[in-house]
Amino acid sequence: MSGLFSGMFSTKNGVVNLDSESFENQLKEDKSAVLIDTRTRGEFDDGHIPNSILMDMMSPNFRDEVEKLDKSKSYFLYCRSGNRSYHAGRMMTKMGFEKVYNLEDGIISWQGEIK
Repeated sequence: MSGLFSGMFSTKNGVVNLDSESFENQLKEDKSAVLIDTRTRGEFDDGHIPNSILMDMMSPNFRDEVEKLDKSKSYFLYCRSGNRSYHAGRMMTKMGFEKVYNLEDGIISWQGEIK
């Protein structure tokens, strides 16, 4: 039970870490949700969560791409294991984004559909 609550409510530096089930549920419920895959093009092409936008965190243009996003929306980020997306989320919160959610253990923990 504590794992469920820690996954649902764990926040670090403004980024909300969610377990796979909570991430999927909030993503479906949030009408302003934007799903971002922070992995590389190759990783994305090998399989990604449907409707996700590829924004490679390792790209030199990543910060410029983030600056173009609407800060009033909710952003759901993921990568392979949750590390890159967490750091991308921290950067976003420092830039003024208020609703940033991270798939805590990445796509390897994802229980939903993969495209």
